[in-house]
Amino acid sequence: MTATTNSMTLPVRTQDDLVIARREVRRWCERIKFSTIDQTKVVTAASELARNMLIYGGGGELHFAELQDGLKTALRLVFDDQGPGIADVTQAMVDGYTTGNGMGLGLSGAKRLVNEFDLVTAPGAGTRITIVQWKRLSTSRL
Repeated sequence: MTATTNSMTLPVRTQDDLVIARREVRRWCERIKFSTIDQTKVVTAASELARNMLIYGGGGELHFAELQDGLKTALRLVFDDQGPGIADVTQAMVDGYTTGNGMGLGLSGAKRLVNEFDLVTAPGAGTRITIVQWKRLSTSRL
């Protein structure tokens, strides 16, 4: 059974909020003791998703939670906006697809960087993206 041990929420409504969000994601990764590689992956994915939330969703909230499942620890990040939603999720997940001026790698790239990725959206109802990264167990603990 997975339990939440710590949680918090940050608003993401300005470019300055993006900087704060990235810094906070890095801090949570360090506290959980992710490897440097996994820290970089999570911060990169979070940065892309927070940026998308700001640009396409008009801003929103970033929810942090540390999860425990036995000996396993994870960081769950939920990006929640009340924007226009994503009309075609399948197309939005294709590398190179963009409705703006970006490279179109945000959603698909973020999905590749983390262990779990879930997207819930509907036109006119906003978007909620949840990502989870589990800390790798060291071989000395196995």
